[in-house]
Amino acid sequence: MRCIIIEDSYLASEELAHLLEPYDDISIVGTANNGEEALKMIKDEKPDLIFLDIHLPGINGFELLEKVDEIPDVIFTTAYDQYALKAFDVDAIDYLKKPIHEDRLDLAIQKVKNRAGALAGNESDKGMINTNSRVFVKDGDRCWFVDVSEIKLLEIVGNYTRIYFRNHKPMILKSLNYMESRLDQSVFFRINRQQIVNIHFIGRVDPWYSGALKIWLQDDTELSVSRRQSIRLKDALAF
Repeated sequence: MRCIIIEDSYLASEELAHLLEPYDDISIVGTANNGEEALKMIKDEKPDLIFLDIHLPGINGFELLEKVDEIPDVIFTTAYDQYALKAFDVDAIDYLKKPIHEDRLDLAIQKVKNRAGALAGNESDKGMINTNSRVFVKDGDRCWFVDVSEIKLLEIVGNYTRIYFRNHKPMILKSLNYMESRLDQSVFFRINRQQIVNIHFIGRVDPWYSGALKIWLQDDTELSVSRRQSIRLKDALAF
């Protein structure tokens, strides 16, 4: 398991690295002391796990995650109590308050290993966010780690893309074209200029006029498919 330590305190980073020494199956591939350096390191090294201090110079831990397309497992580390609830709200693997104790670190690492075991054999293609990946979504003060398989619909809202998952629909400052280029197009289908749908959430398909289709998601959301895309969707669904 390849990990990166992201920590603005050199002493805290060294202490965490020391605590990780007994774990033969964890390899530290880099350390970063600010958000910009960490962002480049995550993109270059593609770690399985990051230990992330929330309070960083420049961009903080949450802002850093917002800039990463495909999120590794995250264990937050911080000395600030006020971040604890927010960290749990975004569904991190775990949250460690400094000074870090060996028993709590071991519990957090076991959670990571359990999740890795559940996803074994489901690695994503290079450069592609597949349905076994997680992404970080931030809208105002609210943050989520989202399993891509949970996303049912994406749509254009001005310069933003609204993402529908579970009972949430936050917006991110990324274009729909960009999202389409990164998602698995065998699962995420562009039904018209404004919307991309996860075909696993389609509950019903009906013919419409001039060869176009109407679809209903499993939550009864009604969507229109353009005529051109209706032909492709029929092929994709063997309709």
